Amino acid sequence: MSEAKENVSEAVGGDDKPTSKKALKKQQKEAEKASKKQQKQELLEQDLAQAAEADDSAKHLYGKLPLIQSKEKIDRVLVNVGEVGLDKKDQTIWIRGRLFTSRSSGRQCFAVIRQHHFTIQVLAAFSTGGISKQMLKFIAGVNKESIVDIEGVVRAVDKKVESCSQQDVELHVNQFWVVSEAVPRLPLLVEDASRPESDKELGTVLLDTRLDNRVIDLRTPANHAIFRIEAGVCQLFRDALSAKGFVEIHTPKIISAASEGGANVFEVTYFKRKAYLAQSPQLYKQMAVCGDFDKVYTVGAVFRAEDSNTHRHMTEFVGLDIEMAFQYHYHEVLQVIGDLFVQIFKGLETKYQTEISTVFKQYPNEPFKYLEPSLVITFAEGIQLLRDNGVDVADDEDLSTPHEKLLGRLVKAKYDTDFYIMDKFPLAVRPFYTMPDPNNLMYSNSYDMFMRGEEILSGAQRVHDADFLIERAKEHKIDLEKIEAYIDSFRYGAPPHAGGGIGLERVTMLYLGLENIRKACMFPRDPKRLTP
Repeated sequence: MSEAKENVSEAVGGDDKPTSKKALKKQQKEAEKASKKQQKQELLEQDLAQAAEADDSAKHLYGKLPLIQSKEKIDRVLVNVGEVGLDKKDQTIWIRGRLFTSRSSGRQCFAVIRQHHFTIQVLAAFSTGGISKQMLKFIAGVNKESIVDIEGVVRAVDKKVESCSQQDVELHVNQFWVVSEAVPRLPLLVEDASRPESDKELGTVLLDTRLDNRVIDLRTPANHAIFRIEAGVCQLFRDALSAKGFVEIHTPKIISAASEGGANVFEVTYFKRKAYLAQSPQLYKQMAVCGDFDKVYTVGAVFRAEDSNTHRHMTEFVGLDIEMAFQYHYHEVLQVIGDLFVQIFKGLETKYQTEISTVFKQYPNEPFKYLEPSLVITFAEGIQLLRDNGVDVADDEDLSTPHEKLLGRLVKAKYDTDFYIMDKFPLAVRPFYTMPDPNNLMYSNSYDMFMRGEEILSGAQRVHDADFLIERAKEHKIDLEKIEAYIDSFRYGAPPHAGGGIGLERVTMLYLGLENIRKACMFPRDPKRLTP
């Protein structure tokens, strides 16, 4: 048998003997018969669907809207979900939101619609001349996370809807339209990502899964609340300092030399030479003060090329930086910064209580506590507090992270505050531009500020004399050529000044008691994450 005949044999018969012409003709007739039957069935289903549509009295009340291309202006007011309460009882309104959850039960369909961090229950019920069975089936089949427009009547409920933010009312559906349909299979469900961490039986979505699919994860009520609070910290920071006469400045992020010395910088190609991403706005804040602006602040990105994969470090974060000329003592600045934090904490309590409660539902924690005026202790007093509790700490060494956390717990127990300032750090652990303590050269005019036992600000009086600055740089074995421009800025007369840098994400994380800074960063960057 030829190779061609063997191939035909295998194709039609599957064994060594070729299929007969009679058998082939029979198979062909059966295939044609099956095809006609399938076509007949499809035509029947089409006829049934058309008949059902023709009999659907509610077909003008639901469906998928055409793509919105701004073809026409619709005279319609969409009410925010968060504003739907008993004051709108019995009113007919339109809302837009995402389909969070839905369930069908006989002649009814319940759904939860989410808009930002607000949710409301909607009810579609079969009724003669109103909602049809086809409409119920359509609503039940809409994919989760689809954006929908709903017209309905606001009704008071006999029993509070515990699963929604709008607990006293529900919306009875008149119309239900899909504006933008989500895919059927999502990489994670917002419902799962919104689950309280204490609900261990059902499990929680892993942080890496959240960050890999951040666009969906950001939709959770807790995340909406977190980033509104973070925006609030930023706004309160600006408002408090502007009220004290500070000027907001904007500093370069591409610089010719490392901001703070050392190798923890990102190198970039700047045309035909090297440049670096700024580790800090340090130099430029001080130059602005030397330019007689006296009191300045800046909000912007800060870059640190540190291979630190901890719960509180990132390679890019938002810095809230402050610099201020003072008259005779750097404590003038210390008091301003302490008062600044009190104003931020007060503002969060007053303006963001709903958001704070929303976060605590998913990430339970104790409300943040602080004193007014802020508690200030010296480094020596902090060390003694640790020693009194059995910890051996050297006088001239910086605190380790475990020691910081323990000291935070000890301060909380003794003073009932989650925020405190520690002054007079050892000179040996501070940057070269830090002013030494004139009364004890072992210490310096520097300070750190802590929230829940973790540092959120590091600051100091700066050396503002060029010759003294050179002397300090030499002691730290710093190449003077690399900081020549920095030193030169003090040769033309510089006022005494001090300041500090705050990490926005770290403040948000610690105020809310979140255990990882990545939860307080919309799109975090660390040594292992460069996307999304």
